[in-house]
Amino acid sequence: MTELDTPVLDNHLHLDPAHGRGIEAVKDFARVGGTHLLVVNKPSWYLGDLPGERADFRHVFETTIDVVEDATAELPGRAWPVLGVHPALVSQLVDAGHSPGAARDIMQAGLDLAAEYVDDGMALALKSGRPHYDVSDAVWEASNEVMRHAFRLGAREKCAVQLHTEGTDDLSEVAEWAEEAGLDRTHVVKHYSGGTLAGPVPSVMSEKDRLEVAAERDDPFLMETDFVDDPDRPGAVLGPKTVPRRVRWLLDEGHDEAVRRAHVETPAMVYDIDTEATL
Repeated sequence: MTELDTPVLDNHLHLDPAHGRGIEAVKDFARVGGTHLLVVNKPSWYLGDLPGERADFRHVFETTIDVVEDATAELPGRAWPVLGVHPALVSQLVDAGHSPGAARDIMQAGLDLAAEYVDDGMALALKSGRPHYDVSDAVWEASNEVMRHAFRLGAREKCAVQLHTEGTDDLSEVAEWAEEAGLDRTHVVKHYSGGTLAGPVPSVMSEKDRLEVAAERDDPFLMETDFVDDPDRPGAVLGPKTVPRRVRWLLDEGHDEAVRRAHVETPAMVYDIDTEATL
């Protein structure tokens, strides 16, 4: 297979060296032309006990930082950590007996710790959001408060915030919340997006139908797999080879400009990273 003459970035995947494929997944990605990765920490309850305070998130973040260092050694380019708190944690905490307000406070404390890693140059961006499933009004309100806190931290650290939210093609209100907090909407990314999105920048799931929509527009977009690296869910979401293969397909379809937009221009705009200079 010939090399791809472009950086190839998977904007959102997980690596679990203890329980999943870990670096073997990175090798698969690189073998088919992948060059750069944004590695998001797995939800905290997968890597230890349910967190009850700020310090309980440290193990999750350190595990991600360590595997990113190992991943960079395997890539033609490099990997970066994205650290934060999965929005479904609110339900885990409420089910364990916490009030929505207490769950909010724990999650915001986790984000405070993640922001320290950004401030120290050890992480690139933050992860937050709100549940993608039905919840009570109190949990929904608490979740929105957590997300707004992430925007304040992103504005303070001058970093992007990746969002996990409900499925939608319009998050204009959320983008307005970010801008009210001082974070430009170009630094807010909705992970697991379709090909079009109002508000934040879409990180498009790398399925052909979604990518066709994104490629035919002039708007910024990113590509991702949301690879979960969970041996108990081997078919979940997309595999680590998918983004390079979809890039090859987009190039074959004549979407050269869209590929450059997704893998060079949008990463520079959103994260201030240079995927060409780091090759």
